Amino acid sequence: MATLRKANAYSKRTVVPYTRVSKRKNRSYIKVVPPQKIVKFSMGEGKTYESGKFPHRLALVTTEAVQIRHNSLEACRQYINKILDKGLPGQYFFRVVPFPHHIQRENKMLTGAGADRMQTGMQLSFGKCIGKSAIMKPNAEIFFIAVSTPRAVTIARGAFKEIKAKLPCKTRVLYEFTQQATPQISQ
Repeated sequence: MATLRKANAYSKRTVVPYTRVSKRKNRSYIKVVPPQKIVKFSMGEGKTYESGKFPHRLALVTTEAVQIRHNSLEACRQYINKILDKGLPGQYFFRVVPFPHHIQRENKMLTGAGADRMQTGMQLSFGKCIGKSAIMKPNAEIFFIAVSTPRAVTIARGAFKEIKAKLPCKTRVLYEFTQQATPQISQ
């Protein structure tokens, strides 16, 4: 049964080179790009957010340099969106900030009886594409939520607190309140 490798095989490591995808086939190191697992990047009321009616803004920020896999981001996205949709129907804007573009490779090694005839060892060790990840620098935003009331802020904070176990890095929540300026009537 094929399973995912543990996240620590990729998350805290430096970026592996030679993952370029080019339009010209002979210049491309990666021949097949894995499909994107993140279905939507923006959820909720986008037009209401752009009009400035959500003054409370929360952002989940990483505190270290890390690679976050796209299946981890998608699992977090689904969970946060479910909590916000139940607790605050139509009163929030939620965005997944990073776009997973880095292609991860794995040189699969078989173990057990009969595996000695299938392995090539380090002879052809480039590896096959198994997924994508987002390369994050310290203090980079992972998720962003905008809400309208202080009660909604506590629901959003609770959602961020519950997804910390799904992410391979240490995170913190940044809160910002922007007061809407009332239009002045000039005479």
